Amino acid sequence: MSRFDPPPHPLSIWIVNPFDDIPGEALPPLRFWTLCRVLAGRGHEVIWWSSTWSHRRKAVRKNPVGVVANEGFSVRLVPVRPYAKNVSWSRFRSHRDFGRALERMALEGVASGQLERPDIILSSLPPLEGPEAAAKLAHRMDSQFVVDLMDLWPETFDRLIPGPRWLRPFLSRFFLGGMQRRRREIIRSADAISSATQTYADTVLNDMAPEDPAAREKPLHVCYLGAYLQEFLPPPRLPPADEIPSEPVAQKPLVCVYSGTLELSQDVDTAIAAAKRLSAAGTPAEIHIAGTGRMEASLRAAASSVTGSCRVIIHGLLHRSAYVELLSRCDVGLVLVKPESLVAVPYKACDFAAAGLALVNSLPGELAGLIDHYGAGVPYTCGDAASLASALTGLADNRRLLNDCRQASRRMAEAVFDREKTYPALAQWLEQLAH
Repeated sequence: MSRFDPPPHPLSIWIVNPFDDIPGEALPPLRFWTLCRVLAGRGHEVIWWSSTWSHRRKAVRKNPVGVVANEGFSVRLVPVRPYAKNVSWSRFRSHRDFGRALERMALEGVASGQLERPDIILSSLPPLEGPEAAAKLAHRMDSQFVVDLMDLWPETFDRLIPGPRWLRPFLSRFFLGGMQRRRREIIRSADAISSATQTYADTVLNDMAPEDPAAREKPLHVCYLGAYLQEFLPPPRLPPADEIPSEPVAQKPLVCVYSGTLELSQDVDTAIAAAKRLSAAGTPAEIHIAGTGRMEASLRAAASSVTGSCRVIIHGLLHRSAYVELLSRCDVGLVLVKPESLVAVPYKACDFAAAGLALVNSLPGELAGLIDHYGAGVPYTCGDAASLASALTGLADNRRLLNDCRQASRRMAEAVFDREKTYPALAQWLEQLAH
């Protein structure tokens, strides 16, 4: 069966994720909207269990109107309390609300006949409470339970633990040990594991060994967050070397973009310092920063102090059409993420590759390996403005290298980030689990 063949018969599938934007909130669809859409398009009855609180917008959300007719799947909102900060006791209490109310609503719906017993329940991790409730429901309803690893949770909180470096491992076990034990129990109860990166899967499964080596025998499927390649035109190509005019031509500024959250987990302030170095060296460049967060005001103030040959433009949060148009004018995508955030392959890297941008990347590990394999960009050292400025200067001064990186970046997107290929493959893997 190819990834585009229809399944043998329709399934009832529940998707549990409270974080992603739901239909009517933003475009394009992120991971779970995309998956629901693909599964529904393959003839399955799909319910997405989300929450009444939008994690991204920090606002109350309502059931989308006409979602079944427009998308082919339904959305059910689980009531939770609001929270203002991503790291707060209010957030953890909200997640507890989600797990408890999800279990109650699902059992009542099936018992009353309003809902069909699911063949598969796929739940994202984080949070812990969603897959914990999903595991209980799957056990009671004889459903396949799949946990989808979206982040390293709770390891992502390690960087927030105070105290001297030598003391942090002990404090981490004290504060986060209970969460790790809960995650191990979720993995034990899962029939299969999907993951947004190989890094997340390896880390979680290594945490199970040697106590539970059987965890590595569970079916595993890696599907990157990905991007819609049809949003972007392929990057332009340089003419062959023998067709380039012999007379020197003034180079256009190197146009770079960062997009995403403007929080302390990102290395965006290093881009400001690098811009000042580029101006001091007379390198023509533009650095565009799109997104919002607690650092936005300080970044705007810092950007106004950059003068000379390099400009820094702060856009704030852009509508999707404006975001796509911005990327289409750029040469370089800046993956300015601190390695201690433990992010492996972020959304922004997928979008940048889809747009055919050369990637300048701070993350080691999986993303760096992909970039090296395809020749899609160059690294820099996080927090080091001289390193970032040097990477950008190298691309500005060598347009042939820039062109090669851009073409390779698009090839990388076509190979591993194309949602038109990767999400049907994930859907087919889920179908095989059920059959």
